[in-house]
Amino acid sequence: MKTTTRIAAIASLAAAPVFSNPIDQIRPDAPELAPYGALSIGVQTLSVVNPDQIDVVSITDDDVPLYDRPITLEIWYPSSTAVKERGTYSATLRDGASVVTLTGRAQRDAPPATSQRYPLIVISHGYPGNRYLMSHLGENLASKGYVTVAIDHTDSTYSDQAAIGSTLLNRPVDQRFVIDYLAQLDTPLGRIIDTNVVGVIGYSMGGYGALVFAGAGVTEAATEYSWGTPNGLLARHLAGSEEHEALIDPRVRATIAIGPWGRNAGLWDAGSMAGLRIPTLLMAGSSDDVSVYEAIRTIFDEATGIDRHLLTFEYANHNAAAPIPAPVESWQPVETLDFIPFEHYADAVWDTVRMNNVAQHFATAFFDLHLKNDVSKQPYLALIPNGADGVIALDENAEPTEDHTFWTGFAPRTTNGLRFETKLKGE
Repeated sequence: MKTTTRIAAIASLAAAPVFSNPIDQIRPDAPELAPYGALSIGVQTLSVVNPDQIDVVSITDDDVPLYDRPITLEIWYPSSTAVKERGTYSATLRDGASVVTLTGRAQRDAPPATSQRYPLIVISHGYPGNRYLMSHLGENLASKGYVTVAIDHTDSTYSDQAAIGSTLLNRPVDQRFVIDYLAQLDTPLGRIIDTNVVGVIGYSMGGYGALVFAGAGVTEAATEYSWGTPNGLLARHLAGSEEHEALIDPRVRATIAIGPWGRNAGLWDAGSMAGLRIPTLLMAGSSDDVSVYEAIRTIFDEATGIDRHLLTFEYANHNAAAPIPAPVESWQPVETLDFIPFEHYADAVWDTVRMNNVAQHFATAFFDLHLKNDVSKQPYLALIPNGADGVIALDENAEPTEDHTFWTGFAPRTTNGLRFETKLKGE
């Protein structure tokens, strides 16, 4: 490169706008369905209240108080605006105090696109977490014709983390409440949401909630854990109980559980896991030592009542696929944590953007198939093992050729470290 050309290129980069902590990066080697769709995106924040809920944190031996449970929602949706500028979010870091700026593609309070109604996807963070932890999926899927809503689960965010018993009881309840709330929301935004066609994405403890909500009631032993929900109140989600059956929502057609927590702690057994009743896509890191990868594989094996998939990121830990890239401010230690906040978001082996892109690709295929009945997406999920070396092909009899990619939507040499498995109902 000539010196003058190099100087001009450097000057151009210096003049380019600097965006803080982008959540919307798409790598050049991203799989086919990862890039954003054609639709502009709007975003709104709603503060809602679920009345007369059990205040788990305030329970005593003699009293089970009720309260109006506050919940904050971040809702992304297709917008009618033709402007595609960058938007910002003010998000709290893992330390529960530091506020940072994230940037993405959604325009705050932009007018909703009113030409049709769009399927709803509920997004549920980990313990602790917040509504921005999976904002990359919220924006990405909204650009492809979904309304996505991420929940700040009270007693489980970075700022208000409380006893885990509240999270165990409230996760699936919050998910159901949000669907019901949006179903009666009589606003321009509410009128474009098709709450009769719903998907759920849950990460870690959000994955626990998603699986309970999808039919996997907990074991009787789980209702008696001293560290769990007090006074036996988790029996509300007991497998086979009338209360758990009433929670399950026929509007929910498919669920994605990323690193779901619970099987490692005995919250489910083979019988309760067989209660899952909608197609499920599991994602996990093979080195997950929080939800424990072998426990997640057990979920995959035991959910015999449904078709299900397991996407594995080899050598990734618990932060596989779900969290946004670690904000730059999280790279510094803080006095209130005994670890650097960066560790809450990042993986020691995998690039976060790479994992986000793979998750976006598979989430798009999975929900387009099950929420939009788009059968053209079936090949992206119809991967069949070919040989003992773990190579995955579309056809078990296929022979590799120069132009043959074993994974639909992935360029050659871009599936290293990934494993995708499918089991059908009854297997």
